[in-house]
Amino acid sequence: MSFDGLFTRAMTKELSESLTGGRINKVHQPYKNEIILMIRAGGKNHKLLLSAHPSYARVQLTNEAYDNPSTPPMFCMLLRKHLEGYILENVHQVELDRIIIFEVKGRNEIGDVSSKQLIVEIMGRHSNITLVDKERNMILDSIKHVSFAINSHRALLPGQEYKLPPAQHKANPFAANEDDILRKIDFNSGKIDKQLVAAFSGLSPLLAKEALFHAGLANRTTIPKAFITLLKKVEEHAYSPAITVNENKESFYLFPLEHANGQSYSFPSLSAMLDRFYFGKAERDRVKQQSSDLERFMQTEKEKNEKKIKKLERTLTEAANADQHQLFGELITANMYSIEKGMKSVEVINYYDENGATAEIPLDPKKTPSENAQSYFKRYTKAKNSIAIVHEQIDKAKEEAAYFDTLLQQIQTASPRDIEEIREELMEEGYIKQKQKRNGKKQQNVKPTLDTYTAGDGTEILVGKNNKQNDYLTNKLAGRDEIWLHTKDIPGSHVVIRTKEPSDETILEAAVLAAYFSKARSSSSVPVDYTRVRHVKKPNGAKPGYVIYEQQQTVYVTPSEDEVLRLKK
Repeated sequence: MSFDGLFTRAMTKELSESLTGGRINKVHQPYKNEIILMIRAGGKNHKLLLSAHPSYARVQLTNEAYDNPSTPPMFCMLLRKHLEGYILENVHQVELDRIIIFEVKGRNEIGDVSSKQLIVEIMGRHSNITLVDKERNMILDSIKHVSFAINSHRALLPGQEYKLPPAQHKANPFAANEDDILRKIDFNSGKIDKQLVAAFSGLSPLLAKEALFHAGLANRTTIPKAFITLLKKVEEHAYSPAITVNENKESFYLFPLEHANGQSYSFPSLSAMLDRFYFGKAERDRVKQQSSDLERFMQTEKEKNEKKIKKLERTLTEAANADQHQLFGELITANMYSIEKGMKSVEVINYYDENGATAEIPLDPKKTPSENAQSYFKRYTKAKNSIAIVHEQIDKAKEEAAYFDTLLQQIQTASPRDIEEIREELMEEGYIKQKQKRNGKKQQNVKPTLDTYTAGDGTEILVGKNNKQNDYLTNKLAGRDEIWLHTKDIPGSHVVIRTKEPSDETILEAAVLAAYFSKARSSSSVPVDYTRVRHVKKPNGAKPGYVIYEQQQTVYVTPSEDEVLRLKK
C-alpha cells in the first residue's frame, strides 16, 4: 500500500509541525470508522481526519466537508469527554510502523491534570483508533472492539491494558549500508522487491519497485546504491508528494513513481495530496453500502418497465392487424353460403383487391360461419380500442423507466445525505413503505442543502444532486433571470448560475459541473443546454425533478474532476 511506514513517518512530521501545542476544540464522528478533530494551532483552525476505514485508512489534515449525524456515536461522546479542551503535546510514530500516537494533556472533570494517548493503527481492515489513559496504560475505548477470541495477542476493549501489535523484527533501512542490503538479498531466488519488503521495516512494494527501477540493470552494485539513494531522500524529508496515474490506476507516494510510467501530479503537502487522491472514494464506498437496497429496487423497477414496453409494443404490432380482422369478417359474411361448420379454413375471392386475388381465412371448426365472422369483428373492435390505451401505457412505462434511470444516475454522485433524500422521495411517491417515526412526531420540512461552487470570476454556482434538491433549486430558490443548465437529453443535475449576465467562461465552468454530475460524466464533448430560469417549467403531475424548457443554447464540454475540485474551493 502507499501509506507505508515511511509515508507514516513523513505524515507524522507534517502533523507535528502543524498541530503541536494546539488545542482540541471539537470532536466529530461523521462515519462509523472516522474521527474529525478540530484543532486550533499556530493561529489557524485545522481539521484532522483519523480514519480506520478497512480500505481507506489514513491520518491527514483535510479541507473536505463532512456531514455529522444528528446523534453522535458513543465513541465520539467519549472522545469529547476526554479530549475537548486538551492540548496536543506531541505527535510521534512507533518506530517505522504504521502507528501514530497523539499525546494530549488537560484537566479532567474534577480539575486534575490528565494525560491521554490517541493511538491510530493503519493496518488495512485491522485499522483502529484507540483512546488510552497514559498513566495507567489502560484502554478507555476503541472505535472497533477486538476481543481475545479474535486476537490472541491482545484485546482492544475498555479496561484492558494497551499493547502494541506484535513486532515484526525487521531491519531499520536508514541504518543499512550496501553490504547490509546485499546480505538480505538472495539473487538466485528472484522477486528482489518482495525480499526488500520482507527484510526492512517501513517499506511498501511501491518503494521497493521504485528502487529496482532506478537500479536499471539490477545487480549487486546498482540495487544497493539505488535503494540507499531513495532512502536518503526520505530520511532527509526531501519530499515532493505526487499522484501517479497510469491506465486509470492511481498511486500516491512521497515523490513521483517513475516505475509506474504514468502521468504525475505534484502537491504542496501530503495532506493536500491525500484529499485529492481520496476525493469521493471513501464517500462512494459509504454511499454504496447505504444505497445497495435502493439501487437493487431501482434497477428492478427500471428493468420491469423496459420489459413492459417491449410487451406493449408487441401488442401494438398485433393491433396493426385490426384491418385484416375486419376484412376476414366481411369476406366470411359475403361467402356465408359456401362455408360450413367444421371447416378449418376457406379460400375466397378478395373483393377489395384490384387484381381479384384470393384470401385464405383461418376458421374455428367448432363455430358456425356466422360465429366465425362475429369472432373476427370482435377482434377487430378490441384491437382498434386497445391502440390508444396501449400508447398511453407505453408513454407511462417510458416515463417510469426514465425516472428510475435518473435516480440510478443520482446515486452514482450522491453523498450519504443525498441518499436519505432519495429514500424520502421514494416513500413520498409511494414506491417504498414509509418509515414509522418512533416519537410519532411528523418531521418538519427541511430545506435541501445544495452543493455550492465558485466560478473563476467569483460567481456562485449551485448544483442539485437529487430530485428534491433539483426541484427546490429550480422552482423555489433560483431567480427568474438567472441561468439554468442541464445536460441535453441525458439524466443529470440541475445547475444554476446566480447571476443574470454570466461571462462565457462562467457558463463553461457551470456546464462542466452539469456534465460531471450527469450520466455522461465519463464521456467527452457532452452537450449541455442553458437558458434563463423563467423558461424552465414543471408540467402538472410530472415526476420529481422533471422539467421542460425552451429558448435554450447548447455548449459542449468534457467533464473534469480536477475542474470540479477547483470550483469547489
